[in-house]
Amino acid sequence: MELHNYLSDQYTKTTAAAYGREITLYLTAHPGAGHYRYGQVLDYIGQCRNKYSHPQTINRILASVKVYYDWLCHSGQRTDNPAKSIRLRDRRARDLQLQDLFQPEELERLLERKERYGDLLIRNQVLLSLLICQGLQLGELTGLRVADVRLAEGTIDVKATAKTNARTLPLKPRQIMLLHSYIGQERPRLLREKTEALILTKLGTAERGEGIHYLVSTCQGLFPDRRLTPQTIRQSVIANLLKQGHDLRVVQTFAGHKYPSTTERYRQSQIEELKAAVQKYHPFG
Repeated sequence: MELHNYLSDQYTKTTAAAYGREITLYLTAHPGAGHYRYGQVLDYIGQCRNKYSHPQTINRILASVKVYYDWLCHSGQRTDNPAKSIRLRDRRARDLQLQDLFQPEELERLLERKERYGDLLIRNQVLLSLLICQGLQLGELTGLRVADVRLAEGTIDVKATAKTNARTLPLKPRQIMLLHSYIGQERPRLLREKTEALILTKLGTAERGEGIHYLVSTCQGLFPDRRLTPQTIRQSVIANLLKQGHDLRVVQTFAGHKYPSTTERYRQSQIEELKAAVQKYHPFG
């Protein structure tokens, strides 16, 4: 099996592409890596540590290298994975940054942004509404198909990803109107290639994620003191639901979390919020 096919079979499209890029970089710098042993792989990770400072980047590189050797084993080119036992001691950035989260009324302001391209107004409102109402991940958004939208039922089917479960979520009334207009009029006008993807780029092709990041970045001016990304929007949506008193299991299902412990991380107390505010405005307090 070719590496590309192996990645496509084992991982989501976004994850497969990310692993593929890192593996290509690895093999370009080390053409003989297919025969490397533990020490040589460890040396490469050490080189990456000197080049990159963020723990998440190093973890992604190591994960990609492990996948590469998994493929070699799967295809019969090796019988061992020299990277399998490598573990990083870096503390992964898993803690939520409470000071970056947004209140529901702040998220609503994203829909009021001035649209630079008038012909993308409906598409962008659909996209932003799916972020702030359903709290979808980037991979979930790009994985949506037209058939996943059920206007008559007022719901949308979200497919499973490597990190989230499949689920059916209710649409808000205004979203039903937006999606009706987008699917019936705007999307056919934008379409330039044969695709069932719900979200299209301004060039009429299936959205892969870059355009979503860009769209959200155009709203950063509304909150210059906080980090606005698709991820912090999703985190805010989940945290707000818990703060409003919704049951943990209900929120877990809504978010698609596979484990309740993942949802529990979003629970905030008034004391935690106060600590976050103190840390932000009085870092030496």
